Amino acid sequence: MTEVTHLTNESRFVINLDGAQAVLAYELYDNSCNFNNTYVPPELRGKGLAEKLVRHGLKWAKTQQLEVEASCWYVQKFLKTS
Repeated sequence: MTEVTHLTNESRFVINLDGAQAVLAYELYDNSCNFNNTYVPPELRGKGLAEKLVRHGLKWAKTQQLEVEASCWYVQKFLKTS
């Protein structure tokens, strides 16, 4: 089971697996959150980790009542479908 960890001091969500780390990074502004980078190391790709990170991050932003922006193309795909 992969667990998403929120590193608030680093403005990122991470999944640590098999000695590697998948990341969803963001920047906070007054009342908004910009998800600006998603990265999954090559050895962890194809496991749905990026999607899990993004869904977790978007859910968190909603609970914080933040306006969501995405300069990351991968996160933008989720905003278009929601």
